[in-house]
Amino acid sequence: MSDLERLHRIKYMIQARKCVPIDDFLSELEISKATFKRDLEYLRDRMNASIVFDRADGGYRFDKPNLGEKFELPGLWFNEKEATALVLMQHMLSNLDQGGLIGPHIDPLMEIIDGIMGQTETSAKELRKRIKVFGMSARKNSLESFEEIGVGLLKRNRLNISYYSKGKDEATERDVSPQRLIFYRDNWYLDAFCHLRNDLRSFAVDGIKKATVLNTKAQEIAEKTLQENFAESYGIFSGKATQRAKLQFTPEKARWVSSETWHGQQVSSFDKEGNYLLEFDYNQDPELVMEILKHGNGVQVLAPAALRNKVISELKKTISVYE
Repeated sequence: MSDLERLHRIKYMIQARKCVPIDDFLSELEISKATFKRDLEYLRDRMNASIVFDRADGGYRFDKPNLGEKFELPGLWFNEKEATALVLMQHMLSNLDQGGLIGPHIDPLMEIIDGIMGQTETSAKELRKRIKVFGMSARKNSLESFEEIGVGLLKRNRLNISYYSKGKDEATERDVSPQRLIFYRDNWYLDAFCHLRNDLRSFAVDGIKKATVLNTKAQEIAEKTLQENFAESYGIFSGKATQRAKLQFTPEKARWVSSETWHGQQVSSFDKEGNYLLEFDYNQDPELVMEILKHGNGVQVLAPAALRNKVISELKKTISVYE
């Protein structure tokens, strides 16, 4: 990294962690102690950064948090439109962060963006007030193990997890090789190779009650295999596609559904009566059935017969509740 990038990184590390030991700077920036000392001297003398060494905490921090963190480094320039886009992006990330998972890491960025926007005609505070993001389907659970999952994912190490399955109402402990994190319909999921089941699985992160990063390297799965297993079929209840759904929506319902993407490889068309026909491949159907039922009498399952019968069965069960 360049000298300027390194200075920005030193500033960000102190903003994010409040107090940082010198060994963390040396290992993460991959620099010598002499280089760090030169950078520190430059920040103090040229940029007026009030960075001091705290013997009690054993690291470097800002001497005056309310003032020290406000100094700006050169080399990063945005016009008003670009700065506005940054504010909106940051605000949406904050609103998606139901469990407070990335908030501590976003806060320093927010201060930098506020400093940039302070020089423009539109304030960051005003923009945040005017933009609202609501996670309607988000499960309000504490995701205690999110950071451990992230560490294992990025370091490519296996995880030992204690997992509670809501559908089966059972808890299991297993080792998994994390492959990727998915944010789907306002909730987090971990795609991983499960060494207990010897197969790929998708775990709801709010069901992972405990995660421990292991020293064993994760088993790598080819991107093509992951794509076939998790992305070719419908929704988070995926797997290698084995069936093809064909749905027919009424002309009225089509006004909304025709602009939606249910599947990356979906095929759609309109018939002579104005009905909207939608086809796509899928594997498991629990989420698909729920999505179909949501549209009431505005949709009909044409194929396959098994999916059609399952929807009919669910509708009959619903009617029986009210009889």
